[in-house]
Amino acid sequence: MTVTASASQTPASAMTPAALTVSGLTKTVQDSLGSLTILHEIDFTVPQGQTVAITGSSGSGKSTLLGLMAGLDVPTSGQVKLLGHDLFARSEDERARLRAAHVGFVFQSFQLLPNLTALENVMLPLELLGRPARAAALEMLARVGLENRASHYPKTLSGGEQQRVSLARAFVMKPALLFADEPTGSLDANTGRAVIDLMFDLNEALHTTLILVTHDAQLAARCERQLMIESGRLKSDSARPL
Repeated sequence: MTVTASASQTPASAMTPAALTVSGLTKTVQDSLGSLTILHEIDFTVPQGQTVAITGSSGSGKSTLLGLMAGLDVPTSGQVKLLGHDLFARSEDERARLRAAHVGFVFQSFQLLPNLTALENVMLPLELLGRPARAAALEMLARVGLENRASHYPKTLSGGEQQRVSLARAFVMKPALLFADEPTGSLDANTGRAVIDLMFDLNEALHTTLILVTHDAQLAARCERQLMIESGRLKSDSARPL
């Protein structure tokens, strides 16, 4: 199903190259009761630089959609083009290399490596690409206010500090696209707001396309566009008033 963009979205989409194009995306799984379709023919395009919130109730298919958009999972049918690359025409290794070079992730559970310091966690994406890492990682930790915690391991950091390290790790490679899955879900309200302020500040400074999954209506409202998923279908596609 295609949901037509509002008039306020169309000019930007027409003038700006697409960061992500989703076409006919369907995901069906088999369980003990038979087949279950989680997503039904999802269609939309995200122009480069846009901030997009994917909303919907638990079980609506939001996280499945995010995994497919990032090429972490394979659809039953349909296509995802990320920065012009057809993800599912590529091997799993090729998709991994594309993500490593162009995509950042922020997760609810932080997913920091416990045996690495904050600095080493932030350095890791650059090291995997063979790029100079230490100076860039130290600069990014300073940008998130954690330069004095560089040598600390995740277990010694608060939840808010761990999520700031996660943001630094995601942004250190200056990704073209950032996926965030419930980025404030593990944080208290005040800490969550501070982390989100930081994420949007970094996103604006680095001109990253941001696509986030959230239950938080206030967080979704900060995005330029909201896609609502209901029972695996794209129910609405709306732009924030200018």
